[in-house]
Amino acid sequence: MTPFKTASGLFPGRATQRFRQPLEPLVLLTPGSGISAITANSDAAARSCTVFLAPARCGRPLDGAAPAAVFEAVEAKALPPLPDKPFVLASWSTATVGPDIHIKVGRTLYSVPWKLIGRRVDVRSTATMVQVFHEGELVKTHAALDQGKRTDRGDYPPEKIAFQMKTPIWCRTQASEVGDACREVVDQLLEVNALYRLRAAQGILGLRKKYGDTRLGAACTKAITVGDPSHRTIKGILIAGTETDPEPETGDAGAAAFLHSPEGLFAAAIPTQTADELHGDQGCDDAEEAAR
Repeated sequence: MTPFKTASGLFPGRATQRFRQPLEPLVLLTPGSGISAITANSDAAARSCTVFLAPARCGRPLDGAAPAAVFEAVEAKALPPLPDKPFVLASWSTATVGPDIHIKVGRTLYSVPWKLIGRRVDVRSTATMVQVFHEGELVKTHAALDQGKRTDRGDYPPEKIAFQMKTPIWCRTQASEVGDACREVVDQLLEVNALYRLRAAQGILGLRKKYGDTRLGAACTKAITVGDPSHRTIKGILIAGTETDPEPETGDAGAAAFLHSPEGLFAAAIPTQTADELHGDQGCDDAEEAAR
């Protein structure tokens, strides 16, 4: 675009007639313009200023010095160089950190450190990066995403991080180190709905620190024997210290069942009758029925 064709709008009065020569056209800058476009505009502006500040066109000298000479002697040295990196167009917005440690920027959710839950933060968004500020301090940086969710596990509370790091694979590996019984218990827990039973498996393995592998393995063995391999049962066995106690006696020493007749079972409680007594009783009953 051309800044002006004539100087009527920029130089009113007597200077209008002296600056009718158009300056060099500039490149229209857009948000996607690179450093080359900015450099081209800078060079064009410098050449136009050279023409404007030429001694032949100078109307009023500064204490006897031409504007071009003043520029070269004083102002040119004070100008900073152009930046090495192109200008980045960014947009700012505000957001509130939700209970799930995420904020919504556009159509994307980004995680923020858990200590900022419920706080309002400032968000600087560019085409490649999203920066989160709290009270002027940078607290989080994410790569930009058009739509979806970006979560950094380090933003969760410590107990949440520990829960996510101890995956089912980790639990099975640790259980194998304890023993076969512990591995069997963990496998049963994680066989169905592993995500919901993961905390119970982690709790069983957490007993290693207090009771050791030997006692934990023995407790798991006993829990399997009694048919209740749960975290509560295993913990109760360890607290009571009964993981090494022998199994209670059943009285039959493992022998097969022996069936008794009614006479043998109830002989002491109910007196039995012989066949003759039963026949006599039946005859009395028949006589009474005939008399009636």
